[in-house]
Amino acid sequence: MPLPDLYNSARLASAYAFARPPIHPLIIERIMGHGTVRARSIGCALDVGCGAGRSTAALTAVARTVVGLEPAVAMLAHCRAVAPGASFVVGRAEDLPFANAPFDLVTAAGSLNYTDRGRSLGEIARVLAPGGVLAIYDFSSGRRCHAAASLDDWFAEFERLYPYPPGYALDVRALDYGSVGLRLAGYEPFEVAVALTLDAYLAYVLSEANVERAVTSGAPEAAIAAWCRERLALVFGISSLAVLFTGYIAYVTADVA
Repeated sequence: MPLPDLYNSARLASAYAFARPPIHPLIIERIMGHGTVRARSIGCALDVGCGAGRSTAALTAVARTVVGLEPAVAMLAHCRAVAPGASFVVGRAEDLPFANAPFDLVTAAGSLNYTDRGRSLGEIARVLAPGGVLAIYDFSSGRRCHAAASLDDWFAEFERLYPYPPGYALDVRALDYGSVGLRLAGYEPFEVAVALTLDAYLAYVLSEANVERAVTSGAPEAAIAAWCRERLALVFGISSLAVLFTGYIAYVTADVA
């Protein structure tokens, strides 16, 4: 699947850099505790399809050297501010600009969806160090909250008014890992809660791809924001809410059988 044009957006780059909830560090913590990774010392880590660099920044806490790779140049506008301890490269997963086997850990956060999986998985297999792990992960939009069931109702209306771009879904458990010498070694669904104020949640939903799609189609961002704030105020009141994000992590290793 080709990378959507909406990712070549200065607006979206800023929103991804500064308005997304801090979910990646929670996921990297889970990855580091998994049996495929736990005993390894992570010297070098690669974040494939790193976007604005939030997922890359999370890796700097666990690896000595971290590289983020992103095909959409515009998305890297704030990468130095977001992840000052990492290096960034413009490039595609289907043609990784690295020598063979330098990376102990490769992560891909919702990015393989936009690649030719046969080629990208083959390239990732090539750059994985012996015993290295590819962690593929993704998480849902934050639309649920135990303390405010009405958040899900609000999000359903939000999604109806501003539909998401089609074609994103990917079942990572069905990918052909064996053809490139890899195997699916584990699959872990998860749910995490992130406390968000009304302002923080509003900034987050305005960073979603459906809003970017609407704005690029001519909808005024100020009008979208005003509609969201008016109705979210009824959900949040004056408190913050623990917003739930569900997702998965797939652990992929070299097939040594």
